[in-house]
Amino acid sequence: MADFGLYTYQQEVVESALKGENIIIWLPTGGGKTRAAVYVAKKHLETTPNAKVIVLVNKVHLVDQHYNKEFEPHLGGTFIIKKVSGENKEKDFFGLVVKQSQVVICTAQILYNALINKEEARHVELSDITLLIIDECHHTQKEEAYNKVMRLYVEKKLKGEKPLPQILGLTASPGTGGAKTLEKAVEHVLEICANLDSVIVSAKEYASELKEVVPKPRKSFKIVKERLKDPFRDHLISMMNSIHSHMNLPPDFRLKECGTQEYEADVVNLEQRGVQEKNRLLAQCALHLRQYNDALLINDTLRMIDAYRSLEEYYSKKRNNPIDGTDTFLLELFEENQVELKNLAMDSRFDNPKMDELQSTLLQQFGSGDPSRAIIFSKTRKSTQCLKDWVLKNRALQEAGIKADILIGAGNGNTYMTQNEQAETIRNFRMGSLNLLISTSVAEEGLDIPECNLVVRYGLLTNEIAQQQASGRARAENSQYAVVAQAGGREDCRERMNEYLEELTGKAIDRVQTMTPQDFCTKIIQLQEMVVTCTKIEQRRQAEKRSRNTASSIQLLCRSCFAPVASGSDIKLVENMYVNVNPDFKKHYTFGDQLTLERSFEDWEPGCTISCKICSKKWGNEIKYKKCAILPNLAIKNFVLESPGQERLPVKKWKDVPFTVEEFNFKEYCQENFLLD
Repeated sequence: MADFGLYTYQQEVVESALKGENIIIWLPTGGGKTRAAVYVAKKHLETTPNAKVIVLVNKVHLVDQHYNKEFEPHLGGTFIIKKVSGENKEKDFFGLVVKQSQVVICTAQILYNALINKEEARHVELSDITLLIIDECHHTQKEEAYNKVMRLYVEKKLKGEKPLPQILGLTASPGTGGAKTLEKAVEHVLEICANLDSVIVSAKEYASELKEVVPKPRKSFKIVKERLKDPFRDHLISMMNSIHSHMNLPPDFRLKECGTQEYEADVVNLEQRGVQEKNRLLAQCALHLRQYNDALLINDTLRMIDAYRSLEEYYSKKRNNPIDGTDTFLLELFEENQVELKNLAMDSRFDNPKMDELQSTLLQQFGSGDPSRAIIFSKTRKSTQCLKDWVLKNRALQEAGIKADILIGAGNGNTYMTQNEQAETIRNFRMGSLNLLISTSVAEEGLDIPECNLVVRYGLLTNEIAQQQASGRARAENSQYAVVAQAGGREDCRERMNEYLEELTGKAIDRVQTMTPQDFCTKIIQLQEMVVTCTKIEQRRQAEKRSRNTASSIQLLCRSCFAPVASGSDIKLVENMYVNVNPDFKKHYTFGDQLTLERSFEDWEPGCTISCKICSKKWGNEIKYKKCAILPNLAIKNFVLESPGQERLPVKKWKDVPFTVEEFNFKEYCQENFLLD
């Protein structure tokens, strides 16, 4: 093992895996979990006849990272290694790729699709795999793709079907699953072990070496006092109260305090209630109240002007098409108060003290003149943009030599980054042309980011797993992990709770590790049998739900204006997209910008975004399928379903609709729409 560069504690945690046992490796961020997994894969390939190793990741960018940084450099000269993600065409013949390779690195969803797809070129059996490595395996729960793969494994195991692959999970923390007591935390850790059919191992004998290799950063709480006066916030709340009065709140509904996550949950429920009760006044007022609440949350964390601009941007898109008195009232309320709001937002007497403390924290690190790297973790994509704007316009931070950029999740649209942009930003950070990353949670988990001298958590309410992963980014010598928060505020309380939960996680793992092998196995089988039973019950329930209505009996209404625009029978499934095949649907929408995607697809290409012709509610985008069929690809969250009994049902995902969606028949579509024989 020494020739592979493993520390003694890494050798300790892989010992059972080298004997062919299923294990979860629990090591902190920076502890070398991936390198240990590469070593296990190497020994497995050398000693197992017809070995086939699949490495699963939960984010697309980690496919390239694991391939380029670990598996290809250490195994590429000896073994055939392939990487597959939604970014490349190999996913369309994944079964053939697996047959022709010895190591395949892919996203979990691609493997799951291959396991349930019976088409020969795409299909894979679990019995084809001899070692399954699962990165960030604490995600193996609920409806995560990891768990869908492992449910198939567990079902086969309980039936006695063999062979099954050896499992190797990797995690920096399984967390407590929301548990606050040791007993419940132990139950959560056991559930993760059951889902992965594995024991959990950690450094015991060589724990002291691990602490030397991965020292914990110095933690500091940067606590600020509450603003004595906040007239901008007061004015926003008075506007919200005007909406409360106008919307005729249901007598049985009591809203929580404005400017909190609880209030946001309340107005989300109010919007759904308005949709279900055909009450557009209630639904639209609730949507606007959520925007005001967002502005309050921004004001609590960032600059007042950032909060003002969020509302200004929202209402600039509402000016062109008010469709009834509700829209007119809401628009006029903002416009009548707009000048006053802006004046208050520009008044420096009421600036956010958290921003002053953040500036002080950054200057303490960068003002010394020593080369430094830092990450600020913030909650939303919008907040990272606001913080970058603040850094670039802040004279003191610029004079300290801070060169900042944002790092956010990959996706489509202006508010996301492409994978290439992510890679370029991290490269610049590593080379030193950037020394401050302002990031969402995308940088907490998995990404190969250089050691930092300072990590700041700013305006965050996350769990103990995210906290530990963020803390693990501060790995440079004498590094600092700082929390900027208001005294007694939500972030302060959550951070201190997370410290307790981190300690509780360790105690729960210790308790699980001291169980006798017989007690552990008995418990694992009980949990696995329960999960399989519950899954079957849920599948039957969903099937019954879909069979209650025919597709043609369900109407799709615009979620904003409630205009009926489509029938459920118009919707077909193609390439995991839900499209409307009725040519008459086109009369209900207008076109927006051309949608651009970083990757290309074999059978389709994106078209323009589409919106409701009446109220401009965004619905989705057109696609061009097989060079000729123009099909609207719809997001069901932008519609409401109406059943034959006039009952209205808002749903977030297509899998929850109460009817069966048929597969798209391209030949039949062409015959009907292009008059082909």
